Amino acid sequence: MALTAATRDKLRTISTATVATALFKRGFRTQFIQNVFPLSPDQPVLVGEAFTLRYMPAREDLNQLSVFRDRSHPQRKAVEDCPPGAVLVMDSRKDARAASAGSILVTRLMKRGVAGVVTDGGFRDAAEIGKLGFPAYHQRPSAPTNLTLHQAIDINVPIGCGDAPVFPGDVILGDSDGVIVIPAHLADEIADEAFEMMAYEDFVTERVNDGQGIFGLYPATDEKSLSDFAAWRKAKDR
Repeated sequence: MALTAATRDKLRTISTATVATALFKRGFRTQFIQNVFPLSPDQPVLVGEAFTLRYMPAREDLNQLSVFRDRSHPQRKAVEDCPPGAVLVMDSRKDARAASAGSILVTRLMKRGVAGVVTDGGFRDAAEIGKLGFPAYHQRPSAPTNLTLHQAIDINVPIGCGDAPVFPGDVILGDSDGVIVIPAHLADEIADEAFEMMAYEDFVTERVNDGQGIFGLYPATDEKSLSDFAAWRKAKDR
């Protein structure tokens, strides 16, 4: 199921925390990618369908610099094949000792119209990537080339990234907290529900700032909270 423009726009206004709660209600507990962080606090919200790249431990005789002469090399091919609007998600085995990519490859993704990039390893040239204004998430900076430890092996297959399962076409949402993976068939449903949840959370935040206690308000276990929310929403045109 393709990600619609309406769902993409809606997800841009929703936090990963709210989506995590909506997924938890449906029994999904491991969709948040662990230990990846935005390279810049000012980078845009990330939304797009997953296009994946899988690394395995490098075998030295198969992973020399000469592999880049092959135009079908999985890392280079992933950079050139990742569709505009998609997110390149890399399984780097949660190992940031060697880079998943660097600023040149990430810049190429940006120029091709890719929505963003995520790795559970690291990027070299992290400071340069952070200045691009392009959504990018990693574990921590890495200086050595990926060839020293990682061997790119598969493109657009199911992967694990930061302990989260990622299937090609799943919807990726990234904000200042991190990155969450929404199963493709649930994207519209989760976006609609989380959008409603955000409205209620904005109402709650306003009430808490005004000094109201949380019992019955958060979560909404008191009918009066719901009626007050309905009135607030009407008044705010939400």
